[in-house]
Amino acid sequence: MKVGILGATGYTGQELLRILNQHPEAQVVYLGSSSSAGKSYEEIYPHWNGSNYALSEEEVPEVDVLFAAMPHGITAQRAEGLLQRGIKLIDLGADFRLVNYQEYESWYKTQHASPHLLQHAVYGLPELYRDEIQGKGLIANPGCYPTASLLALVPLLQKQLIKNDPIIIDAKSGVSGAGRGIAQPLHFAEVNENFKAYGVGEHRHTPEIEQQLSKAANEKVLISFTPHLVPMNRGILATIYVQPYEGVGEEDLRNTLAEAYEQEEFVHLLPKGTWPQTKYAYGSNHAFLQLKFDQRTGRAILVSAIDNLIKGASGQAVQNMNILFGLPETMGLGTKGLWP
Repeated sequence: MKVGILGATGYTGQELLRILNQHPEAQVVYLGSSSSAGKSYEEIYPHWNGSNYALSEEEVPEVDVLFAAMPHGITAQRAEGLLQRGIKLIDLGADFRLVNYQEYESWYKTQHASPHLLQHAVYGLPELYRDEIQGKGLIANPGCYPTASLLALVPLLQKQLIKNDPIIIDAKSGVSGAGRGIAQPLHFAEVNENFKAYGVGEHRHTPEIEQQLSKAANEKVLISFTPHLVPMNRGILATIYVQPYEGVGEEDLRNTLAEAYEQEEFVHLLPKGTWPQTKYAYGSNHAFLQLKFDQRTGRAILVSAIDNLIKGASGQAVQNMNILFGLPETMGLGTKGLWP
C-alpha cells in the first residue's frame, strides 16, 4: 500500500512513521508538513538519520491511504476532495468523531467544514466497532482519553450491569498528549514536579465519550470527566467510578470484560490484584484493564492504562488501516511495552 501522512512532524505523525516503517505491507511515499516543507525528516528528528524521508507541501499525491494528524478543523476542509480521489482517509484529529456537527462546533469553537460527511464516517475503535470499519473510506480515529475510558465502560453498559449515572472518570496523561506546540503550561518548569487538573468540566473529549457511551446504553449518558497532566512523557491512566445495578457483583463485571476481550490481541484484563500501570503499555498498542467492587460503598472501580500516542492515536490508526485493507490487525503492531 502507498501511504501518506499529513502532519508528519507532530508526535503522532512521527509515531505513525515509526510503526509504518516496520509494516511489511506499507510503503510511506508522502510526508506532508506546512511548516517544514522542503526539509529532510532527520532535520526535525535527528534519530531518523539515513532514512532519506523528505517533507513536502500539503498537496497530497496518489496514495491508497492517508493519515491526517492535523489540528481540528483542517482535515474537514480537505476530506471530500481526498475521498473523491479514492483515497482512504484516517483522521487522527477530532473533525469526524462527533456525529452532530452542532455539538462539534459548540465544543471546538469552529465551524465544521464538511458536516455532510459525518454520516459516512466510522468511529475507529476496532475492539468495539470492527464490523462497521470494514470497507469504509473515512475513519475517525478516537481520542486518547476516550479510548482508555470506552474500553473499560462499553461492555458493562451494553450488558446493563452498571447505571448511567453516576459515571466519574478521573484520568491522567503524560505531556505528549498536548502535542509539540509551545505553550507556557507545557514548559519544563511548569510541568516538572507538578500535578494538575485541566479542562475541568469542559474538556473536548467529553462529548466524544458521552456519544459512544450513549450508543452502548441506548439512552443519553452524561459523565463527570476530569483530566490531569502528569510530569511524564506518555501514557494515560483512567480511574473510573460506576454504580452497578442491585444484584450485580464483581464476578459479573469481571466475566463481562473477560468475555468481551478474550479474543482481542491488544486489550487485556489483568489477573485479580494486578493493577494497570502506564509502563505496561509504554510504546505499544496494548491496553490494560482491572476492576474491583467496593462492598463498603457499593461502587465499582475500573482502571485502564494505554499509551496515549499508540493505542490512543497512531497505533490504533494503523490497526484501523489493517482492517480497511483486510490485513491481520496485529501487522506492524507486535511491539510489547518498554520496561523500565
